[in-house]
Amino acid sequence: MRHISKAITAAFCVSTVLAAPSSPAAAQQAATVLGVTPDEKTVADAYIYLLGRVLVNRQEHIDRKGEGFAYNKIKYNPLGSADFVNPNFDVAYLEAWFAVDDKTPVILEVPEIKGRYYTAQILDEWGEVIANINERIFPTKPYGKFALVKPGSTAKIPADAGRIELHSSKAKMLGRVELKGDPDGAVKLQRAFTVTALGKPAIAPPPAIPMFSNVDLIGVEIFDDVDAKLGSALDVSPNAAEMQQKVRAVAAYVASGKEARASIDAQLKKVSTQFREDALTKTAPYVNHWLCASSGGNYGAGYRLRSSANYAGIWANNPAEVVYFPATRDANEQPLNGSNSYVMHFPANGLPQSVVDAYWSVILVGVPDYRVVQNPLKRYNFNNHSPLVKEADGSLKIGIGAKPVAGVPEANWLPAADGKPFSLTFRTYVPKEPARTCEWTPPALTKVN
Repeated sequence: MRHISKAITAAFCVSTVLAAPSSPAAAQQAATVLGVTPDEKTVADAYIYLLGRVLVNRQEHIDRKGEGFAYNKIKYNPLGSADFVNPNFDVAYLEAWFAVDDKTPVILEVPEIKGRYYTAQILDEWGEVIANINERIFPTKPYGKFALVKPGSTAKIPADAGRIELHSSKAKMLGRVELKGDPDGAVKLQRAFTVTALGKPAIAPPPAIPMFSNVDLIGVEIFDDVDAKLGSALDVSPNAAEMQQKVRAVAAYVASGKEARASIDAQLKKVSTQFREDALTKTAPYVNHWLCASSGGNYGAGYRLRSSANYAGIWANNPAEVVYFPATRDANEQPLNGSNSYVMHFPANGLPQSVVDAYWSVILVGVPDYRVVQNPLKRYNFNNHSPLVKEADGSLKIGIGAKPVAGVPEANWLPAADGKPFSLTFRTYVPKEPARTCEWTPPALTKVN
């Protein structure tokens, strides 16, 4: 911590003084006396770090409003339906929020699945992957009963259940079962997942936040009641203590008076705009006009990547399962827009199926909401099971635009909204080394009109 700035060190003192101010005036006076003003970098770091938690917090609020929602109850999503950003329509999804306490574990039962990709991904409230239950990650127990428990819990669990310690008292599950040309079979397997709480756990509501959109990100309100936000879920990041001190320092300054609050809010307009611009171009290796998100799911000290993943593709998995390649720019580094037509041309010796052991897919979503773009064909994505037409030389062209693209078979056309910006996300499931190391990327999108 010897590199910590004097401003942050002083802010630590202020946060201690202001932990329980007798009045807003007293808080303002304390900050004024010590002359503490966090610098722009501290404000930006604190905001982007805390945004990662608040985005998951927002999703929990959204999920709780869903019809029939309850903790420890599975939501079996209809095919082609997912109420979160940048979904994957190549699988049958199932979702659940787990809630446990010291005395109450939850039992998850995973069916035996053969011959198609599946995983039961369990994540914490910062978007960090706790576990993936499948035959690759859990070869000694790829299915059956699993007991999800609070850290340190001594609650009795069934003898035939595999123990999985969560990071706190809540976790999110996102299960995926590959359709693989057999949607009925996938749905049958989806419905075979079950969850049972062994009792009635005490469940705290998520911290209150003002709801916000990806277009208008949360502002200075993010620094209100930070103890509730930070205390609601353990962050396993190795730099959590450092970053949370920055958060509390900025929060103390925000609480010191109206002028301080207005000043930080003004700064955050610039910070949030820059964050949106950088999210899919500067938070991971940027290769051939694609972001190679080869370190998602478990982020270490990379809080910027974690916040970007939660912003543009919440519930990102780790690279053993999938490497994501998002793109918002074409081969000339111009923003992708539905007023143009583009071609992605895979050479015969670089087809996407060659770099995966499971499957690949590409989906088009709007920017900045990162939701699917509606179109008359109801065609939102392609994958290795799509009836795509190859060229005579074995290569593959995919056309993207508001209308069919000249020189590309119409079966290979992925519709965009005319005049609207968009993003592509190319997924490589169970990727081989060239995809994991970013040696392979999808081809850049070439503008053809």
